[in-house]
Amino acid sequence: MNLIRKWGPAIVTTSDLLCSAVAYWLSYLLRFNFVIPEQYFERFVESLPVLLLVRFVCFYVFRLYEGVWRYASMNDLLRILKAITMGSIIFTVYILVRYQFIGFPRSVLVIDWFVIITFLGGTRFLYRFSREFRVVNSKEGTKVLVIGADDTGEMLLREIRQNSRMHYEPVGFLDREQVKKGRRIHNVPILGIIEELGRIAVEKDVREVIIASPSITGKEIRKIVEACERINIVCKTVPAISDILDGKLNVSHIREVNIEDLLGREHIELDKAKIQEYLSGKKVMVTGAAGSIGHELCRHIMKMGPEQLILYERAENELFHLDREFSEASFGRFYTPVLGDILDTGRLEWVMKEHHPDVVFHAAAYKHVPMQEAHPVEAIKNNIAGTRNVAELSIQYGVQKFVMISTDKAVRPVNVMGATKRVTEMMCQGMNGRNGTKFVAVRFGNVLNSAGSVIPIFKEQIMRGGPVTVTHPEVTRYFMSISEAAQLVMQAGAIGKGGEIFLLDMGEPINITDLAKDIIRLMGLKLGEDIDIVYTGLRPGEKLHEELVAGDERTEATAHDKIMLVKTAPFDWDVFEPQLNKLIEEVEKVNKADIRKRLFGLCSGHL
Repeated sequence: MNLIRKWGPAIVTTSDLLCSAVAYWLSYLLRFNFVIPEQYFERFVESLPVLLLVRFVCFYVFRLYEGVWRYASMNDLLRILKAITMGSIIFTVYILVRYQFIGFPRSVLVIDWFVIITFLGGTRFLYRFSREFRVVNSKEGTKVLVIGADDTGEMLLREIRQNSRMHYEPVGFLDREQVKKGRRIHNVPILGIIEELGRIAVEKDVREVIIASPSITGKEIRKIVEACERINIVCKTVPAISDILDGKLNVSHIREVNIEDLLGREHIELDKAKIQEYLSGKKVMVTGAAGSIGHELCRHIMKMGPEQLILYERAENELFHLDREFSEASFGRFYTPVLGDILDTGRLEWVMKEHHPDVVFHAAAYKHVPMQEAHPVEAIKNNIAGTRNVAELSIQYGVQKFVMISTDKAVRPVNVMGATKRVTEMMCQGMNGRNGTKFVAVRFGNVLNSAGSVIPIFKEQIMRGGPVTVTHPEVTRYFMSISEAAQLVMQAGAIGKGGEIFLLDMGEPINITDLAKDIIRLMGLKLGEDIDIVYTGLRPGEKLHEELVAGDERTEATAHDKIMLVKTAPFDWDVFEPQLNKLIEEVEKVNKADIRKRLFGLCSGHL
């Protein structure tokens, strides 16, 4: 095998040149009914070396030897067509100049063009056909149904047939559309619609189902998983379409269905040119760089080609792991890890003076509602005073754009966490434009699998044997993936002209009880038999249902369909700012009740 890989290009080159010679010879034979006159035979012998040289150069220029025969496609055939046509034109010019077509049969040139295309295209596609036929007829594996008779399903079928490590025997497709029933993809039948999964799987003795369609919604995936569970077969899926498009994975990386699949978040289309316009070649600073959102932001920002990325983080251990990740990904020359706290103005000023960032993403904040209810002083110091420190120094050192992470809990806040974030939204509006710095706030709900969030907690409880604790049977929350949130934050930063609060499209709210049931099911357990759900009651500061906009707010569409502009009620910054400063200065001098009263008065505008 190694010898074949080593000498493969030489073998293919020799084969193509031999085909070229045979095709030219066959063209003469066809032209003269297989009896070539002597004078024309001499022309054949004289011109053959020139033809082979021209063919070789054209094959090299059109990169015929970079393709892999087992994956020969229409693109490869098009390259062959271009190379042969160009070679034939050059060779025709040579014949015209050398012989003026005297004693040279012109029709040979046309016949040769057809024959060599047949030879070169045919050899490649015969090789692919023989290889696929051999794999299909020799493979006996797990009987599988593919959900989705579309491009991704077809891609998966080809991968199953060509990849000897995938021990599957596809027995058919299922699709949403009844009209496709009875048709075939690569001779594999489309057996019916998704709703017929249970019956068809039993009839065909299917042992696994693979969801291959990127358009399948979270609700549909949940129904498919439940149907598979009822008949005791395995349900898997191909990677997310975003991972396939980004080149991280391909369809052969079949995996178990996870909670993100059931929530059905769509692949995001970004205006990368617009994002690169304000990030590429710039110095970008991320506060809270090792947190869930900050970490993911850093990964995506790095793809935009910044001149430098400053990772500002106070958790030494987390910053160490982030540094290692970026170092191993060969990002060393682009990023600078900085250990520091947003409450340390001296450290912040040193960073600003030393690196002069053009863009700041402010992701550093306390986020756990119950902890901040118990410690409002620390919440105000970190979330409000810390944000003011970063914002004021950004203005002082000429940062072009300041993008702050907010939350849906800032809408009509009933807890300290939401109130602190609403105050920082108002700060971004009030401080916008000072020294040319544009401030933008981005509001969204919970992110999946972030540190300390509900999904990791549920999994941990299940691993311990339960019970799974939910605050209330009807409690709902908005969710999106960390990657989705980070990318849309960058996009919002690109859209923002200063002073805006943007709201990310969170989809439909998710019932937390249903979420708990899904995770129990996906971990292979049964509710009521293996694990129980216990309701503990809403904790201090928690809402039954979160909101995305307040009653006195309205939303407007933006250039991106996943980002909305929130129009908030006006407030007087000249009145707000002194009260803000007073709250920060006196936060440790007054009792908890008074602090809460001042905080909620500030964020509601009742100053």
